[in-house]
Amino acid sequence: MHKPRRDDRSLAHRAPAAPAQGLTFRIPAAGADVVLVGYFSAKQKDFETVMASAATALAAHGAQVVARIVQRRGVSAGGAGKMGLPDSSRTLLSYGKVREVARRCEETDAAAVVFTTPLTGRRRRTLTDMLGRPATSISDVLPAR
Repeated sequence: MHKPRRDDRSLAHRAPAAPAQGLTFRIPAAGADVVLVGYFSAKQKDFETVMASAATALAAHGAQVVARIVQRRGVSAGGAGKMGLPDSSRTLLSYGKVREVARRCEETDAAAVVFTTPLTGRRRRTLTDMLGRPATSISDVLPAR
């Protein structure tokens, strides 16, 4: 006869892992090369200022930004029609942009990729696997103020 599944086991199996609090990403070494990636809506006009301030903050913490890549969402006519759709749950960026970031990382031999937007654990793992180097958000690199 088949045994019924224990309630506590099924709930534990389905419960999402709690996010690690207080863990910050450390830049691999002082003077490490990083690629800075920004993801912005077409409505956000000051994206260049955000990218510049992120690069300055990273430089203050010992990183050297060797490339800056921006993904703008909703700029083209086709993209504006897709603004109502959710972001990619796996990569945040389009696959073409992920390939561009990977190519730039290979060209510059960057140690890590830093995003201006927060990354979920799933996005962080997926991007790290796809890019072959650590992918993290700037909020994980810089200490809270």
